[in-house]
Amino acid sequence: MTTSTTSRSETAVPLLDLHALVAAVRRRRRLWCSMALIGLLLGAATAVLLKPPPTAVTTVLVAHESDQPNDPGTLIRTDVALLGTTRIAGAALGALNSPERAEDFLREYTATGLTNNLLLITVTGASQAQAVARAKALADAFVADHAQRIQAASDAEAKALLGQRDRMRDELAQVNKEIGTRTPGNDPRASASIESLFAHRAELSSRITDFDQRAAEARTGMPKLVAGTQIVDSPRAVPHSVPKAVLTDAAIGLVLGLVLGLALAAVGSVVADRPVLRREIAAHLGASVIAELPGRTGRRWRRGRARAAQERLTATVVRAVRGAGEPVSLLELGCARSAGLIAWNVAKALAVEGPVAVVDALPGPELAALGRESGGPAVVRAQDVADLPQRTRRLGVGSVAPGAAWLDLPHLGAQTVLVVRAGHAGAAWLHTVARQLTDQRIPVIGVVLIDPDPRDRTDGTLWDGLYTALRGHHERLVRRNGTGLPRAVRPAMPPVRVPDSDQEAR
Repeated sequence: MTTSTTSRSETAVPLLDLHALVAAVRRRRRLWCSMALIGLLLGAATAVLLKPPPTAVTTVLVAHESDQPNDPGTLIRTDVALLGTTRIAGAALGALNSPERAEDFLREYTATGLTNNLLLITVTGASQAQAVARAKALADAFVADHAQRIQAASDAEAKALLGQRDRMRDELAQVNKEIGTRTPGNDPRASASIESLFAHRAELSSRITDFDQRAAEARTGMPKLVAGTQIVDSPRAVPHSVPKAVLTDAAIGLVLGLVLGLALAAVGSVVADRPVLRREIAAHLGASVIAELPGRTGRRWRRGRARAAQERLTATVVRAVRGAGEPVSLLELGCARSAGLIAWNVAKALAVEGPVAVVDALPGPELAALGRESGGPAVVRAQDVADLPQRTRRLGVGSVAPGAAWLDLPHLGAQTVLVVRAGHAGAAWLHTVARQLTDQRIPVIGVVLIDPDPRDRTDGTLWDGLYTALRGHHERLVRRNGTGLPRAVRPAMPPVRVPDSDQEAR
């Protein structure tokens, strides 16, 4: 039986971390707030500049001959299509004595089927009075056309039935004439023939009566349908309130802009892959987060809190520099001004123990301007380090942004503290920084996070790393027997063989 003292717990990494995505989207609040504001302004401007034309509506009750309770709406859709023809449009324009073409007038009104028998007509015009007049003319033209079509269908049906009746009457006259020529006799065949003629005459008489009745019903039902088709809602102008339209369109624009901004922020966050959470930044850089500094705030009640956080950060970095026992550098990534200010505050705190010089390798003159302050630590350029006294403590400040001179970083300090702005660099570049520092044999004491997410509750400590937390003096990484292993790290021991019996143990 064998036992091993090493164990590894692997945690599954999700394909999409919702916590990180929400933090990244929240960090891009300027984008989606700007999009929401733009949508709000565009909606309000649309309501003011693009006012709808004067509109009038009317409702027509349409009676159909073949109305059924289970009708799926085919008849009312037919009426809507008929209302959109040039015949009805021309009739309405003729009633208005308008020279406008029917084809152009068709684009200025619409018809909507509310139910199987209710038709809503919406018409626009140059003024409300014109829109109302157009709506009334259209409704009258449709009602007249509908009544004319019903009358034509009823007349055609009655004419066909009367035609059938007249043919039956001619046939009945022929049968009566034939009956009159026959005389009853003793012949059985003649008697049967006469009986069949009498039966045929009775059938013809019944059919003639039926055709008369059906023709009368066709003519009688037509007035009922014509009277049932009428205007039930008189034409009226649709009121338009500009403040209400502005509020409605502005709210719609605000929602659409907010949704679009959130979508763009989410897609941009996923594509850019810029870590924001402490956990992600520490994992990509391979070093624990030892301190943080909140972003700028213009609110007076938060300035005291920000000043206290800056003092705690300075004290933490001072302890790290004291415990290193050798020159330490501060390397910034996306926060040159903050890194220079931190280095200046740390140098001033260390100046009470002895001479301190800040080695400035940052782009820009901000740190040099601070060095000209009376009574402050000396600020020298990287090329002037050789001119410093031997007992002067050096505190280097450099950059690991794209385009950094990696070979010059060991001259700034044997160990380093990374000052990183959250959400500034992508995961690939954080890996590049960690790899370059490893190649230059520069251990990372810890990470100072600038402008972190205020709602981040993740842990930025790497418990399986070289520096699990800031706990006093850190041992320097040195080579041991040419293996490059740190003194604080022991090589892995082989598995221990446990004997199964006393004989095997002997």
